[in-house]
Amino acid sequence: MEHNLDLTQLLDYIDPSALDYQQWANVGMALKEEGYACAVWEDWSRRDRARYHEGECEKKWRTFGNYSGARVTGGTIYQMAKENGWLPQTKEDCALDWDDQIGGDRDYVIVDKAYIESREISEPEYFDPVSEITTYLETLFSPDENVGYVTESWQNEKGKWLPTKGSYDRTAGELIRQLNKCKGDIGSVLGDYNPEAGAWIRFNPLDGKGVKNENVTEYRYALVESDNMDLERQNAILRELELPIAILVYSGKKSIHAIVKVDAPDFKEYQKRVDYLYNICLKNGMSIDRQNKNPSRLSRLPGVMRNGRKQFIIDKEIGKSSWEEWVEWIEAANDDLPEPESMAAVWDHLPELSPPLIGNVLRQGHKMLLAGPSKAGKSYALIELCISIAEGKEWFGFPCAQGRVMYVNLELDRASCLHRFKDVYTALHMQPKALENIDIWNLRGNSVPMDKLAPKLIRRASKKDYIAIVIDPIYKIITGDENSADQMSYFCNQFDKVCTELGCAVIYCHHHSKGAQGGKRSMDRASGSGVFARDPDALLDLIELEVPEEVSRQQTEREICNVCRKWLVRFNIDLKEYSQDDLLVTDRIVDICRDRLPETTLDRLREEIYQVRQKYKARTAWRIEGTLREFPRFDPLNLWFDYPVHVADADGVLKDISTEEKPPWQKAVDKRKNNAEKNKKSKRLKFENAVNFCGMDKAPTLQELAEYLSVEVRTVRNYVKEYGYYIDKNDGTVKKSEN
Repeated sequence: MEHNLDLTQLLDYIDPSALDYQQWANVGMALKEEGYACAVWEDWSRRDRARYHEGECEKKWRTFGNYSGARVTGGTIYQMAKENGWLPQTKEDCALDWDDQIGGDRDYVIVDKAYIESREISEPEYFDPVSEITTYLETLFSPDENVGYVTESWQNEKGKWLPTKGSYDRTAGELIRQLNKCKGDIGSVLGDYNPEAGAWIRFNPLDGKGVKNENVTEYRYALVESDNMDLERQNAILRELELPIAILVYSGKKSIHAIVKVDAPDFKEYQKRVDYLYNICLKNGMSIDRQNKNPSRLSRLPGVMRNGRKQFIIDKEIGKSSWEEWVEWIEAANDDLPEPESMAAVWDHLPELSPPLIGNVLRQGHKMLLAGPSKAGKSYALIELCISIAEGKEWFGFPCAQGRVMYVNLELDRASCLHRFKDVYTALHMQPKALENIDIWNLRGNSVPMDKLAPKLIRRASKKDYIAIVIDPIYKIITGDENSADQMSYFCNQFDKVCTELGCAVIYCHHHSKGAQGGKRSMDRASGSGVFARDPDALLDLIELEVPEEVSRQQTEREICNVCRKWLVRFNIDLKEYSQDDLLVTDRIVDICRDRLPETTLDRLREEIYQVRQKYKARTAWRIEGTLREFPRFDPLNLWFDYPVHVADADGVLKDISTEEKPPWQKAVDKRKNNAEKNKKSKRLKFENAVNFCGMDKAPTLQELAEYLSVEVRTVRNYVKEYGYYIDKNDGTVKKSEN
């Protein structure tokens, strides 16, 4: 079967008396399907003494396999066992799995096993069965809660006495009242028990309808038992651990049953708390019987005899008063924090600082966050950084240490990501001399929360000697609510674990919050809790600059002039023939190209000019501000995002652009003003063109202009006054004013 488990061990968690006929038959079919002998099913079925009949199992067994439809496999037994409290192996049972949370398993050692002193168990001088049982019931149950107990037993082929299903529909109050009236005859209340086998009781209250986990009404207690240690040592360790024990019972044989308060709100939390409890016991020398995990488990009933020995209460209400108090005590004793150290002891022997990874920005082994709005080219910036580290080149003007880097791609499909790296190499005009230094982990569609990703990442990176791991973007792996400070602290701690385990830097990017960002400090722009900004050792923040139209036009025209000069030089045209104005004004140099270049090249020139205009139209401007923990703050960097790379503002035209954003209402007003101004200029130009066209031979009249412009004469009169013209009184024509 898929789980590769010994199914006979799982059968210990399944009570045949609690199953209906079909469920019982399914267990047999599953055992046969997985290759087990009929004797295994037979031995297990004997536990239900009321319904077991010799030979019935073998007769039914022969019919299995003679059916159509879905086959019943070992997975059925696996699921039944899980529903009754069995859990797959945990961290304490096996080596650390790569999916486990790194750093979540401490030593949790309280007991010094080498010096623990055994503690004897004393039998009660006067053994009063009624007192023993009523004390147990009063300690664990409320009067109106149903109690499950078993006095009937049966013996298997190995001679072991096992309990039957027992009773489960009587309340603790009812039992206590009847016991107090029975004059010591507990059998008249509970039923006679076999003194060789003893009797059992379930330590959690039931709903009166059955004895499965689903019938448990309160997940109040858990059972801690060990049957392969000295009784005195068990007693000593249980007390030394300060377990919140409600009652401590001697089983009458070789174990102590500690009924421990866990007070879980539901079954899932009960499982977690029992795992935690057993983990602590194991680490402190207590060998635990793991079959006791389910909340409906039977424990030994005090006040009865078992093979000549008494089952009795050793103690009650010992250790910490509650689960919460005990956990707090355990955690405080095992906080795994370093001890304080004296500054005097290290003053003359200070440890060396980690070398820089990004000069004057980030040290190796530290964390950096790149924050910015959508479409800022954050992914391209991180790819540029990966290339700079791999090749040992500068990134945005900062020198980078050379080494191996992993890029964790969470957003792009594999092909797009790989093409981007090549595109960036090409745009940077950089020779790929150290491609072996770049590893890419493509996880689109496979991302998991960071606390799950961290161990997988550490596993893959542990032998690669990376000096940096870049994670892009983190919104794909955020654990919890990004606006919650405590949840984001836990999330960011996963980056610390990666840094610590691998000794490399972790660099990641995150998006800005919604709304205007210009008026905020750089560390307050990232979306979510302020933990994002305060946790990393370096925060680089990208904010877009609103470039004035005139600046964009100048940049575009200058590049067009550069293109034209290159073509003129290519055809050996002496540029000294022309003035600076001719070579730096777009219209003039384009005219020169038309005159001097071969007709066959003009189409190519026009295409290049078109591409320049498109490129500069799409180009955006950005400013990077830094908040650094290890280095002084650097002056803001101004960059153009010239797809697919960021390039420095070599001319300094962006330096004086303010990042202060106007409120929306002010932007709307400015937009209306700009539109009005543009509209006014357009009308003026149309009027001037009309005057020139209509006045080719002589000055036009008001009527001629009105007809040309398709407007009223009075509108033309307004244009005349507004645009600097006048009406000649002699002939009524429209003429340009001299001043």
